[in-house]
Amino acid sequence: MPAYVIFIKNSTIDAEELKTYSQKAGAARGDHQITPLAYYGPLEVLEGDSAEGVVLLQFPDKAAARAWYDSPAYQEAKQHRLKGADYRVILAEGLGG
Repeated sequence: MPAYVIFIKNSTIDAEELKTYSQKAGAARGDHQITPLAYYGPLEVLEGDSAEGVVLLQFPDKAAARAWYDSPAYQEAKQHRLKGADYRVILAEGLGG
């Protein structure tokens, strides 16, 4: 069943670190099967706290999502995200078809 990684950017801390993160995270895609479904487009908060941006990535399954997230290339990129902004990152499993 598909799995989704949801990035919710609460607030930017260091825009330069986020630029570095963006470059390294793009390179970390490698041969992982990732389908971007939303990428910092317009958003409307219907309930709860506001957010600066949202990214929604689809993976074939939870194992594939973890393989990408835990990969050395993404973990290196992640260090820049942590310095660049306050995020919530959620892994959610989808429904089987």
